[in-house]
Amino acid sequence: MSFAIGAGERVCLLGASGSGKSLTAGAIVGLLAPDARCTGRIEVAGCDVTGLRVPQRPREARVALVSQDSASALNPLVSIGVQLAEPLRRHAGLSKPEARQAALDLLRAVDLPATDAFLRTSPAEISGGQRQRVCIAVALACRTPLVVADEPTTALDLVTQGKVLGVLRERTGGEAGPALLLVTHDLSAASMTCERVLVLAEGRIVEDGPIEAILARPAHPFTRELVACFEADRLPDAA
Repeated sequence: MSFAIGAGERVCLLGASGSGKSLTAGAIVGLLAPDARCTGRIEVAGCDVTGLRVPQRPREARVALVSQDSASALNPLVSIGVQLAEPLRRHAGLSKPEARQAALDLLRAVDLPATDAFLRTSPAEISGGQRQRVCIAVALACRTPLVVADEPTTALDLVTQGKVLGVLRERTGGEAGPALLLVTHDLSAASMTCERVLVLAEGRIVEDGPIEAILARPAHPFTRELVACFEADRLPDAA
């Protein structure tokens, strides 16, 4: 496969289970399994990071990850405040008071309580939706050029899914925010969050274009099936 994500662009990698979405995300982030072999070329911010794991990559070529399992993504023994402050101090060079204020600002940005009490909480003390928004805040704190969100709403109810996707859309893209690669099998999530979609089938990109164009004129059978389900879900219930 071959594709590019421009600075500040929000792109969805859309595919069924087993199509290669998470494998692709792992290669971009630098979290492939030790026995996996990556060929070709992966560039992040102009740096070739093919086959390089996270510690080996230049700082400017690292990618932040929002995973689908927020419970395992956050350290259960460390407070939310410490987990937010560490990347702020490491990547932005902030002092301890500056990192605390920046952490509060990030909590406010992702619609969480911007209080010292919330900074002191542990991941086990908050809901799954709150944990996922903390994960987004941590990803933003890393100040990377690209955020990869791998099925970030899988374990959430519909209302919480909408809130999490809204935060992702608001805090990425444009001139100021990082680019976003949303990995999902859900066309509804893609339409809420991204402007462009890459349709993945059996390890190959079969469609690439603006999401409005894909919805209007799906070309591949898999895409047509997804669009049909999407349109059916949007129809009002019969009286």
